[in-house]
Amino acid sequence: MERSLIIVKPDAVQRGLIGEILRRLEQRGLRFIGLKLMWIDRELAERHYAEHRGKAFFEELLSFITSGPVVVGVVEGPRAIEVTRKTMGKTDPAEAEPGTIRGDLALSIAQNVIHGSDSPEKAAYEISLFFREDELVSYERAIDRWIMG
Repeated sequence: MERSLIIVKPDAVQRGLIGEILRRLEQRGLRFIGLKLMWIDRELAERHYAEHRGKAFFEELLSFITSGPVVVGVVEGPRAIEVTRKTMGKTDPAEAEPGTIRGDLALSIAQNVIHGSDSPEKAAYEISLFFREDELVSYERAIDRWIMG
């Protein structure tokens, strides 16, 4: 079972898209094992985006992700990272396929409504930034055998 962090970004929260975004991930068969509404402070944002430190857009990233509340979650399922990323669509919404979250709900690369982990290592790191292990609840749903084989 693989896990991925997702962040429903401030633009999506302000636009009332939380339910729509979570619904799309759940409909794919992913199971939410952690979920919370929070406001990311600068220190946490810097740790989350550490790989981009020194890049021209770093300050813009920090300013945006700390500009309003977000919903952070952990999804679990077979190939959860790949499934989440395909469901999200390409980072640039102009290049994202229709039917993806970004392809349908976003217009700007700077405000692209959702973040998802891009590798198992990154997922483990990101999840540890936002959740303690005791905040994650693994469980089995009755439909899992139909979704996960």
